[in-house]
Amino acid sequence: ENGIQTDLEDGEYSIQVELEGGSGKASVTSPTILTVEDGKTYAQIQWSSSNYDYMIVDGEKYLPTNEEGMNSVFEIPILALDEPVSVIADTTAMGAPHEIDYTLTFYSDSIGSKSQLPQEAAKRVVAVAVVIIVGGGILNYFVNKRNRC
Repeated sequence: ENGIQTDLEDGEYSIQVELEGGSGKASVTSPTILTVEDGKTYAQIQWSSSNYDYMIVDGEKYLPTNEEGMNSVFEIPILALDEPVSVIADTTAMGAPHEIDYTLTFYSDSIGSKSQLPQEAAKRVVAVAVVIIVGGGILNYFVNKRNRC
């Protein structure tokens, strides 16, 4: 099943997503990555736990894309914007697997550039820090060399 059509160009964006349902203990990362592929929209859903082993969206089963031991991440189609979409997520946290009903609401007016995502912002900060450390080190080297002569 494909996500809804959009006028957005193919690429990655950020979007706010709200999770409701279940025991209220689980949460998903927001904003999250919105991917547009051939005009169809998909979202990355990252859970606050590593115990989710599949999701069912519109009758289709989706398996996690994260690495072993990391929080569960799924790429799912966005079926609607600005209204709750029913999804099922299976958790193994309670011993026996449990299918839990949730709703996800994606907010169209929150769609923005991917650079707004906390994980993307963190990458940028790291890049800048590396430049400062390397740049500062080179500068120091020349200053010290001059003083020795």
